[in-house]
Amino acid sequence: PPEKKVRFTSNILPRWARRSRSLDALLPVLYLRGVSTGDFQEALAALLGADAPNLSPSAIARLTASWQDEYARWQHRDLSARSHVYIWADGVYLQARMEPQAECMLVIIGATPEGKKELLGFQVGVRESAQSWRELLVDLKARGLAVPPELAVGDGALGFWKAMDEVFPGTRHQRCWFHKAANVLNHFPKSMQPAVTADLREISHAETRAAALAAIETFREKYVAKYERGVACLTKDTEALLAFYDFPAEHWDHLRTSNPIESVFATVRHRTVRTKGA
Repeated sequence: PPEKKVRFTSNILPRWARRSRSLDALLPVLYLRGVSTGDFQEALAALLGADAPNLSPSAIARLTASWQDEYARWQHRDLSARSHVYIWADGVYLQARMEPQAECMLVIIGATPEGKKELLGFQVGVRESAQSWRELLVDLKARGLAVPPELAVGDGALGFWKAMDEVFPGTRHQRCWFHKAANVLNHFPKSMQPAVTADLREISHAETRAAALAAIETFREKYVAKYERGVACLTKDTEALLAFYDFPAEHWDHLRTSNPIESVFATVRHRTVRTKGA
């Protein structure tokens, strides 16, 4: 009698699928690391062996379309179920291909009361204008971010702070120490910058607000006679630079700067620099 056919069933792939979910997740990581779509097959062969699945241009196009759909859903997700006590905001500039101007991505990251950081939203803006920031903040508020964050961390971009005061007027300001230090150092000769950097760190990493204020006064007395503009650059934002002292000490390292955004988008910047394509 004829043998009964037995259908093969994979424990890894669902029915009719040719790639595992883990492989689909690997492809955008390879792309961000600088591998162009035309080189995917060679990269996969090196990782998975000679039997790596062949990715045709049409397969890449379908994957790209699915990622666009995921991004569209993410941009419209409901935020009402979560609250965020801190937010970080910054403009990430990407010089892709041969465009005369770098595109600016406005990025906001939030921290929940449990301490988890989440990417809240981002969009391409007109540099860092107040209107662009306002559009992003209003969109987040309309999707459920109704409770104002306790503290917002950002650099000296006036557009963001103006929009923030209009949309979330109760949120306190914390200026980024990394950006402020760079601005202050611009007013000092290069030969003095290592010493000035050490003095600025004495302020930003003081154990208490009182100690930080005393260090600011020492900085002023030390440099005001010859570098008045550098001292003024620091002292004009004293309140916003020291706001983090009113929050739990274990959070201070995270609240002093907007570096959480830089670390999240490091791979995006790396890809843009490597291949000139975003």
